[in-house]
Amino acid sequence: MNDKIFALPVAKQISPSISQRNMDELPLIVISHPKVRGAISLQGAHLVAWQPKGQEPGLWLSKKAVFKAGTAIRGGIPICWPWFGSAGTPSHGFARVLLWEFSAHNEHENGVTLTFTLRDSEYTHKLWPHDFTLIARFKLCETCEVELETYGNYQATGALHTYLNVGDVNQISVSGLGKRFIDVITGKKQYTTEEYLIFNDRIDRVYTEPEDFSLIRDKSLKRTIEIYHYHHSDVVCWNPGAALSDNMQDICDKGYKNMVCVETARINKPLMTQDDSPAHISVTIRCRKDNW
Repeated sequence: MNDKIFALPVAKQISPSISQRNMDELPLIVISHPKVRGAISLQGAHLVAWQPKGQEPGLWLSKKAVFKAGTAIRGGIPICWPWFGSAGTPSHGFARVLLWEFSAHNEHENGVTLTFTLRDSEYTHKLWPHDFTLIARFKLCETCEVELETYGNYQATGALHTYLNVGDVNQISVSGLGKRFIDVITGKKQYTTEEYLIFNDRIDRVYTEPEDFSLIRDKSLKRTIEIYHYHHSDVVCWNPGAALSDNMQDICDKGYKNMVCVETARINKPLMTQDDSPAHISVTIRCRKDNW
């Protein structure tokens, strides 16, 4: 899917490394920089690709992802806001399925910085009765930095719903999650003494006392993914497993084996935004090769 995106014809050249292209119904901002390549959908300010030079893709994007107006894209980093999960309709909030404004950009020798903006409208007031301004910033280089800044007077839940590319989900371990979590499948609060999370089947957990740093060790790709969480209260870990993914139309056969979600989230402690005091949530991702 990444190669397909970067082969799309250029609709508008914005700067030497930044262009606008169209994937089916959705406009994309595509980065082709000497140090990094990436792509962000204007729908949702949704980062769908990030790949530093000489590395495997850092993010997972389903080969069957749908690029259709009003439909969530499977993979990358969706912005879930102003609610997480099924707390409202649409699921995971409306920010990820609305068109954002591409409001600023800058490129330098190591990569690019991109800014997108979303404001309340008559449509959003029907779903959620608050005025708001959202600013999403992306710094794409050897690392991937995503920040959501929210203005208004309200409280909201949300997450940077990060899909990470792995060689085989059954050969990874995740650390730094903490001991307490809510098992979304059973609805029960649980405590674990395990230092690492191992994936043998479907996993859907909200870790409520996570560290600021998660580590994914990927034996198959022989690399480690570092995830730095900022202004978070929770970390969500999710993989649909074989049975559930078979019923998901936008995941190809066994596609679940090459992805894991480790999400920077504010669920149990909502984002609090008051007047001119914005709230923030952000994540930084780095991939490094290991000699195992």
